[in-house]
Amino acid sequence: MTITIKDETFAGKILNEITLQFQSETVTVKDIITGRVTQEVEHYNQKLGGLFNGLVEPTDAEKTINGYKLKPKKTIDAEKQVYIALEAFLKNGYFVLIDNIQSESLEQQVLLTGSTTVSFVKLTPLIGG
Repeated sequence: MTITIKDETFAGKILNEITLQFQSETVTVKDIITGRVTQEVEHYNQKLGGLFNGLVEPTDAEKTINGYKLKPKKTIDAEKQVYIALEAFLKNGYFVLIDNIQSESLEQQVLLTGSTTVSFVKLTPLIGG
């Protein structure tokens, strides 16, 4: 089963889209997050350059307007990135919407169909005070 995952703002503006494939029609929210992060890291590690534009910031990365800049030839540990992403979900660092309904847990079962929509909405900290 192939689905498209979108990064969106609260207003619904699409910031990024990626396509993921799953072996089964039934997956968990954890499977979706893990698949997404693993694919992002593998894609970056194949190029080993430029900006990493993923769900969570890699260790030792410099945040830029268009993503995260790493030292040249530095690979990213996919397992570590998955752990950070799952922790961020548990701490409400971002929301996962499945067909516009907020996911409540990592173990929530999702039945994938050709029309399933998955959106990630990152929360941005307020500045000031």
